[in-house]
Amino acid sequence: MTDAGEPLTGCVMVITADRRKRELASALERRGASVRHAAALSTIPHLDDALLIENTRAVIANPPDVVVATTGIGFRGWVEAADAAGLAEDLLAAMRGARLIARGPKARGAIQQQGLEADWVAESETAAELRDYLLAEGVDGLRIAVQHHGNGSDGLDEAFTTAGATVQSLVVYGWGAPTDPVPHRQMIAAAADGCVDAVLFTSAPGASAWLAGVEEVGVLAPIAARAATGDLVLACVGPVTAAPLIEAGLTAHWPDRWRLGALVRELVKHYSENTAAIPTPDGGLVMRATSAILDGRVLPLTPTGLEILRALAAARGNVLTREQLGELLPGAQAGPHAVEAAINRLRENAGSRALVRTVVKRGYALAVTA
Repeated sequence: MTDAGEPLTGCVMVITADRRKRELASALERRGASVRHAAALSTIPHLDDALLIENTRAVIANPPDVVVATTGIGFRGWVEAADAAGLAEDLLAAMRGARLIARGPKARGAIQQQGLEADWVAESETAAELRDYLLAEGVDGLRIAVQHHGNGSDGLDEAFTTAGATVQSLVVYGWGAPTDPVPHRQMIAAAADGCVDAVLFTSAPGASAWLAGVEEVGVLAPIAARAATGDLVLACVGPVTAAPLIEAGLTAHWPDRWRLGALVRELVKHYSENTAAIPTPDGGLVMRATSAILDGRVLPLTPTGLEILRALAAARGNVLTREQLGELLPGAQAGPHAVEAAINRLRENAGSRALVRTVVKRGYALAVTA
């Protein structure tokens, strides 16, 4: 058996993001999780985009009254693109005379990295809050430069233009199909089949792309069912990221603070507080998607042994007949002797003869204690 001292031990977790995946995976693995990477989309930088450079020159030539930074990666990418074109110093000089508005702390952090300070930050990290704030102040006659993320303008350009502002759009990166779509589809199928404990999302476009994959594979119904019961946790960095999942009728979870670290802590809290162990003579039994944990230790079970133990655990001490258990055995090996042999292997691998009870002339049951 393997020691399972960490709260996420035995959990299989899928990261759907391409950016910062190693940082997130490392934090999860330190807490015991097994991590799979299956990006739902890819980020396409526009560092050499002639239009971006042209628009940057326009910002420098006519310095804006307001600069809106919608994402950290986008704002940094904009300055990097300007630097590659020899325009970074001029761009930052143009920004120093403007009010800097950030759609959340990541955008504020990117602004600060350039030696600037954000004048206002949207607490909800939504474009809607940012839009409403500026419109309430009034933008008529102002020149506004808006750095957009890969999912479009979120209606900011149109709203500001309608209110009388002159808007300069800067599209720094875009979204594309995943570089390797095979893991994306495979992990969606695995989540539907019960082989994944949690799927993690760090952006609304990523959640939307994952949903598109779910519909393409045709497994929305089993995904929704597993998410509703809590067998599959759809963990999002915040409510904006969760919105596409919720709109599709899926149950999603997110932390109070919308950061990767908080997301990891939310998962630790969920699996620490919401996983009820089944009491047995050998300690609490917890079933994960691809493993079983007994008294804090991962059992070295075969796939067949895991399925048998899962069925016995679901019965919660009620008897399962040899015929019922035989249906879980591969091929034609479903007779009484094969079932008995499988139960003996399960007991041996669990290190306990008492974990599974033999009920004479009836079948087998998990030894559940009061």
